[in-house]
Amino acid sequence: MALSRRVLLGRLAATGAAGAALAAGAGPAQAAPPAHGGGRRVHTGFDRLSADGYRLLDGRTAGIVTNPTGVTHDLRHIVDVMHADDRVRLTAVFGPEHGFRGTAQAGGSEGRYDDPATGLPVYDTYNKSGKALADIFGASGVDTVVFDIQDVGARFYTYIWTLYDCMVAAALAGKRFLVLDRPNPVTGRSATGPVLDKAYASFVGREPIAQAHGMTVAELALLFNGEFVPQAAGRPVELATALMTGWRRTDFFDATGLPWVPPSPNVPTPDTALVYSGTCLFEGTNLSEGRGTTRPFELLGADGIDHRWAAAATELDLPGVHFREAYFAPTFSKFQGKTVGGVQLHVHDREAFDPVRTGIGLLVTAKRVWGGFAWRPDNGIDRLTGSSTVRKMIDAGAGTDEIVAAWRENLTRFRALRRRYLRYP
Repeated sequence: MALSRRVLLGRLAATGAAGAALAAGAGPAQAAPPAHGGGRRVHTGFDRLSADGYRLLDGRTAGIVTNPTGVTHDLRHIVDVMHADDRVRLTAVFGPEHGFRGTAQAGGSEGRYDDPATGLPVYDTYNKSGKALADIFGASGVDTVVFDIQDVGARFYTYIWTLYDCMVAAALAGKRFLVLDRPNPVTGRSATGPVLDKAYASFVGREPIAQAHGMTVAELALLFNGEFVPQAAGRPVELATALMTGWRRTDFFDATGLPWVPPSPNVPTPDTALVYSGTCLFEGTNLSEGRGTTRPFELLGADGIDHRWAAAATELDLPGVHFREAYFAPTFSKFQGKTVGGVQLHVHDREAFDPVRTGIGLLVTAKRVWGGFAWRPDNGIDRLTGSSTVRKMIDAGAGTDEIVAAWRENLTRFRALRRRYLRYP
């Protein structure tokens, strides 16, 4: 019997998933091919969904929230794969910040359009929440909303709040919700940093979680649905998760065998993700956070800074990182086209490195050595750190250890809450 192109491609996609079973109770996965560079290979939530014949979507009309990171091991986009498979009824795509195909810069999206590759309608979810987003889900005609986006592990990275907003909207619209899991690229060993004060809630932090949460998106979805969605929507969403196989909490991204696709234009590599939960705090200052360079969030600086900042940061003896005096000229964003001085972070021991403590130490020393230091006029630093505490303590002359100690009690409580929703060893 002749096979249609869509059926043939669908079977090839299922074969490529190496027979991994869904976390919902199917049998053990078949032996997987070796990861890139040898070692283990992680199977993502999508790998397991497709290997199981899309059982979790059986009889469903689905729309998917995704971006360029929603890819298979061989870098085919999962929307293209699912659209070509007769076993899946995929009828809509929902684009987050930067857009479904990733054409927009920070703070932008692609708007409403029909995807040229598949013909599917693409709806814009950026900066939409509550009833407005529920209405989009209703108008799309789907009964199940699927989520598959690579996170970077930081509270202020907006994709996890796209997840949260979509879960709330799906609950309001009476839609089912399925999360396809991917690794936390900077490990899931622990949560660190200040916990958000709800008075400072925004799109860079809707709910009280730690600045570096140490969770995967599926684990966060379970936490959101258990703790926060019922308060926002009046009830939890009907939630399913397709968990990974092969991932351990101690794994950095290069241990997974997965290809890295930049989840946003200024997170080009896993090295960027490693420092991001600390150095993104410089978005709340008048210093460049390295946007417009080839090393965003690893290069920091401003006009008038010299070798004294790297020296002061080095004196903190922060674990796992060296600071190099650096000069650079951003091609866009702050100090566009102007050569500025600052530091470059070189993480030499990522097991010991604490990005949040490092970010605080760099803020403390930048203010100490550079007379031009200033917070952004809108006090955006408070939204990034989750309260006014860090800003006020730095202004009062507090040191790094004193500031870190100030969030210890709230962090201890969050860690206890977080443990209830962890799903990987």
